[in-house]
Amino acid sequence: QVQLVESGGGSVQAGGSLRLSCKASVVNKMGCMGWFRQTPDNGRVGVAIIYLTSRHIVYADSVKGRFTISQDNIENTLYLQMNALKPEDTGMYLCAANPWCALDPLSPEYRSWGQGTQVTVGS
Repeated sequence: QVQLVESGGGSVQAGGSLRLSCKASVVNKMGCMGWFRQTPDNGRVGVAIIYLTSRHIVYADSVKGRFTISQDNIENTLYLQMNALKPEDTGMYLCAANPWCALDPLSPEYRSWGQGTQVTVGS
């Protein structure tokens, strides 16, 4: 199991930007890594996933064109650049990792999870 530590959350006004980071203990045996947003009403919802070998990326429709996921293999770090933030983007953002990639990579069926970093977007 891989250890994941997120950082970079905060409070911003609508239209603002944040960059989240996820430091992983190891990534060379992982298949997919990504970001999920957790809220009391909706639970864990997939935001962006990257296939670590092929670099194929999947985004939730709600963030396409605004969020960008990227990886730094040297630093074992996953990033999420969030632009044009909206109040509905508010939530706890968790990093997740799996040795494989599921048929639906945005489904929260991941083995390893970080503790999360809070993002709050004011209107």
